[in-house]
Amino acid sequence: MQTYIETSRLILRDWKEEDIPAFARMNADPHVMEFFLHPLTPEESLAFYHRIQNEFQTCGFGLYAVERKEDHAFMGYTGLHQITFDVDFAPGIEIGWRLAHEYWGRGYAPAATACLEYARKSLDIKELFSFTSLPNQRSERVMQKIGMERVREFGHPLVPAEHPLHRHVLYYIDLRKHSS
Repeated sequence: MQTYIETSRLILRDWKEEDIPAFARMNADPHVMEFFLHPLTPEESLAFYHRIQNEFQTCGFGLYAVERKEDHAFMGYTGLHQITFDVDFAPGIEIGWRLAHEYWGRGYAPAATACLEYARKSLDIKELFSFTSLPNQRSERVMQKIGMERVREFGHPLVPAEHPLHRHVLYYIDLRKHSS
């Protein structure tokens, strides 16, 4: 198992099969999935887990499992993901995150800052995007905290136009200008 990034409180690492039950619980939690079309079934979470594994194999990066140092608890993920749906900022790379509800509000989500530096220094990635549905102000605050700039709103092509989550906000960071 490889550790990619370590902060004072967290380890961002490869996934382990033992992460799957906690990952599935997180993805099924209505609080966590409030700004997605629906919570994921156990089968959908397992398929997502396999897509994450595949992205690491094909791209050399992906969504890193987040583990709390103090007790080695699986907390969720943060990391990098290829944007593959039909938008004018694709192809591109997204930085994203999802933490289990019990870890919210404890200052963990901005650990995505460490992903920015890893992307810039270790992967030589030049720019990153992030996006979320307009009502998801918690996620938008994380984008702001890690130094991203709001670009615009857009209609997410995978969300029905009449759905309340269709409108998204897009953030961007040029890693050539960013360093911490």
